[in-house]
Amino acid sequence: MTALIRKHAWVIGLAVLLALLLALTKLIQPNFGAPGLESLARSALPFAFATAAMAVVVIVGGIDLSVASMMAVCAVTAAVLMERMAGVPALMIVLAVGLAMGLVNGALIVLTRVPDIVVTLAMLFVWEGMALLILSSPGGSVAPWLSGATRGPFLIDGLPMALVIMALAIAIVWLPIRRSKLGLAIYATGSDPLAAFRSGVAVDRTKIIAYGICGLFCAMGGLSLAALTGIGEPVPGPYLMASVAAVVLGGVVLGGGKGGLLGSIIAVFILRIIRTILTLMAIDPNVTTIVEGVIMVGVVMLGTALTLRGARR
Repeated sequence: MTALIRKHAWVIGLAVLLALLLALTKLIQPNFGAPGLESLARSALPFAFATAAMAVVVIVGGIDLSVASMMAVCAVTAAVLMERMAGVPALMIVLAVGLAMGLVNGALIVLTRVPDIVVTLAMLFVWEGMALLILSSPGGSVAPWLSGATRGPFLIDGLPMALVIMALAIAIVWLPIRRSKLGLAIYATGSDPLAAFRSGVAVDRTKIIAYGICGLFCAMGGLSLAALTGIGEPVPGPYLMASVAAVVLGGVVLGGGKGGLLGSIIAVFILRIIRTILTLMAIDPNVTTIVEGVIMVGVVMLGTALTLRGARR
């Protein structure tokens, strides 16, 4: 038991911090309850999927700067398709589009041997342009069942439907992978690509698949955006920096090979509840944005410093 607690100490610490922040929110706003939790979960939904996407590629030893743009492509694709066909086929097509975009990113990185950050920065503009080609301005519409899926409680008050959808979607994709040979290959590649290769891991294929998983999570993020707004928004949202900050705060090492998705998702809620607290305290929205930016930059800088320190050892 002690060993288990020590192994997951960081995640447990994040959970405790989240609980304290929720208690602080309740002190500031006594009326904060089930509706507030639902609002928090719904606002965190696209951030959670963006963070899950980023976490996978960081674990494999890379980074993807195009996550927000891929989410925008998937959001507008969903909004356009659902005007023309049934919701479920459109849903499957959007997931396939996200997977394909991720695989393209991964293949370009592996085939060109250009650093991940350079390739995905270029693809950021490619996918952003594609989103604008599909919809030049916000528009389209999504199926009513998709919009309603994120609203309300699940079975009991205080358990938001959005939180259940988030947990199920991420668990269905990640848990089987994490417990398989592919999961071991992803962590081994991120930890030491050369050692992984010498151990028989297909490093290039593993990286491509990891980026494909990233694209799949981005598709889920795009669908959640469309569900929350009811339309397709071609302009990427503020998910890139937020996802990097949540990944680092969640305990994923920027050098790769260490960390998991649970801590990163908890970190998403920590960052979102901080924004909620600042809003409830009637802090100027511009100051709130500055505070969020400072927190994100600080977290990323701390993560980078810890990674460099570990590399020197």
